[in-house]
Amino acid sequence: MNILAEIKNFEDLKEYLPFIIPLCVLQFGLMIAALVSIFRHKTYKTGNRAVWVVITLLVSMVGPILYFVLGKTDEEE
Repeated sequence: MNILAEIKNFEDLKEYLPFIIPLCVLQFGLMIAALVSIFRHKTYKTGNRAVWVVITLLVSMVGPILYFVLGKTDEEE
């Protein structure tokens, strides 16, 4: 391992942190909101609870968005 290369990689990472941190916060916020909604509702437009939990947890930021667009029903329970 080259120490100078590692230091340069860390400096590159520090340059992108102002963009990475808000995206991480957005991703976790969407995931939490989707999971809360999944466990509160019993019916879905497509799929079932287990499918939406797996999609929400494993498909990064797109999973919660897919749930809100394709899975969540419009009616309140």
